[in-house]
Amino acid sequence: MSEDVPPDPGTPRARFAAEMRRLREAAQLSQTSVAARLGCTRAQVSRLEGGSRTPSKYDAEQLDRLFGSGGSTHFADLRKHIIARPGGPAWFIGWAEEIEPVALVIRSWDPLLIPGLLQTESYARHIFAKEPRMTPEEAEGRVQARVRRQWILDKDDPPMLLVLIDAGVLRRRVGGAEVMREQLDHLLKMADRPTISVQIVDPECLPGLAGAFMIAELPIGQADTIHADSPAQGHVTTDYDTVSSIRNRYEAIRLWTYPEHASLKMIEEARQGWT
Repeated sequence: MSEDVPPDPGTPRARFAAEMRRLREAAQLSQTSVAARLGCTRAQVSRLEGGSRTPSKYDAEQLDRLFGSGGSTHFADLRKHIIARPGGPAWFIGWAEEIEPVALVIRSWDPLLIPGLLQTESYARHIFAKEPRMTPEEAEGRVQARVRRQWILDKDDPPMLLVLIDAGVLRRRVGGAEVMREQLDHLLKMADRPTISVQIVDPECLPGLAGAFMIAELPIGQADTIHADSPAQGHVTTDYDTVSSIRNRYEAIRLWTYPEHASLKMIEEARQGWT
């Protein structure tokens, strides 16, 4: 799947993109001219008009100033509908739709679960079904959002995905034996791709106990970005000190990894144990 695949017609994202393009062309402005007013690149304007970039609050406010009149909030209102869509928390949308799709390398550590980019639908469904106070409809929306997010691994130029997983995750029951066999089969299949590396971490690795995180290495000129999990809300930032701290932790965890061939053997052995 390509990053430039347009959103479903009729969605707030598609309406935002179409309206932005229509008003820009009516004003006889180039994408470069609009980019200058938004303080971004022409490529980012192109992604907004193609529906592959989630507009920021600033984007929407600037577009309302540029194309609106009398204090119009047309684009701001459309953006609210975009980020309020079911399937994922608003704070995560920017990461999943703006950071991951353009990342060159994604480094991931998870001490508790198979990371979301490599989860099967059944595995993800059982995780979200157990979330406190989450309705079945909300849970299913989260599942489908997680599955949609995985398209970046199938595009023509996927990121390098370097995954570290605690050994206990392979034997932590999510669903039943059938779900776990399917999940570990999928993990082995994905690890066979040249752009994906999966390594198992010794359970005695204490630096990994602080929690799951991801590090996105972005194209030249863009700051690396991290996503760190917490029980209430994940944290996404480009703050230099925070990114450096997470990178150091990743390297400390990596010292406890088994070689890739040994890791894959461990996954296969764990898979056989789910009977």
